[in-house]
Amino acid sequence: MIDLRSDTFTKPTEAMRKAMYEAEVGDDVYGEDPTMNRLRDMGIEITGKEDALIVSSGCMGNLIPHMIKGGRGKEVLCAASSHIVCHEIGAIVSLSGTLPVIVPSDNGIMRSDDVEKNIHGYAYDMSETSMIEVENTTSGLIYPDSTLKDIKKIAENHNLWVHMDGARIFNASVETGIPVKTYASYSDDITFCLSKGLGCPAFSILASTKDFIKEAKRCRKILGGGMRQVGILAAAGIYALQHNVERLRDDHRHREEISKALSETTWADIVISSTNMIFFRSQYPIENIVEAFRKKGMLFLKDGGMGRIVLSMNVSDKDAEEAVRIIRETRVEEF
Repeated sequence: MIDLRSDTFTKPTEAMRKAMYEAEVGDDVYGEDPTMNRLRDMGIEITGKEDALIVSSGCMGNLIPHMIKGGRGKEVLCAASSHIVCHEIGAIVSLSGTLPVIVPSDNGIMRSDDVEKNIHGYAYDMSETSMIEVENTTSGLIYPDSTLKDIKKIAENHNLWVHMDGARIFNASVETGIPVKTYASYSDDITFCLSKGLGCPAFSILASTKDFIKEAKRCRKILGGGMRQVGILAAAGIYALQHNVERLRDDHRHREEISKALSETTWADIVISSTNMIFFRSQYPIENIVEAFRKKGMLFLKDGGMGRIVLSMNVSDKDAEEAVRIIRETRVEEF
């Protein structure tokens, strides 16, 4: 099977497994796991922030900032399609008490003037804007550098916190050539995943100021995220950051090849094709298309009313070539 469902289906390579096996470990709750500490330091260096915290997942990395900078009576400005709204089971409301306020966006990318229009300060009968959340990449799309700069300036003018969900920030970086450190400078905190395209079995890194991370550790504990001898997983993260970032270019190249094949069909109308993701609509039922391709040995997902294809290290050059062949040979009668 050619698995194009998500980059979350990646598996550790033999070299990564070896690094995990050989990892030196200690009690991370007490700050005594040397491999975790090394990974934390890499997160600090990559983002340019003062401090960093390793959390179990991107969902935890997104929730903690809302617990610290949001809360009851506070609201966060974000796009309707953002992960914190669509794919985190309402955690920012149920666990942090922060109200998400939807800002108009173009496939998840907000315009700075729309962000500013939705900011309001104190009123005794209304929630108060305290945060802005940007997601980079969002559905594979990269936030324009100028927009991020403008949003950060607006936030500073209104004394607001900017959280960047940078789950796939390395995809944005290798595509644009803009360092992760530069992207991180457009936010007060940033979280990025070590799973997904980087191929780790777990972990995200949350980076910000020393005071913020000090409080974030308490929030991680509240959420049950204190971990013990987890250097075996941190070793996977270290390996990924050393070996799997530049290879994201292969995923982007495979996306281009598959996107071109889809664009040449009579049944796929591409909505998004960027970094490692493709979203397409069709005049035929998406679920029928998904099933037809499953029978041919190619897996992808229905996402809302669209088909979603995600490239990852699971997909070799040969797999990408085979996916292109299958797309080109598929006929509408099969739907």
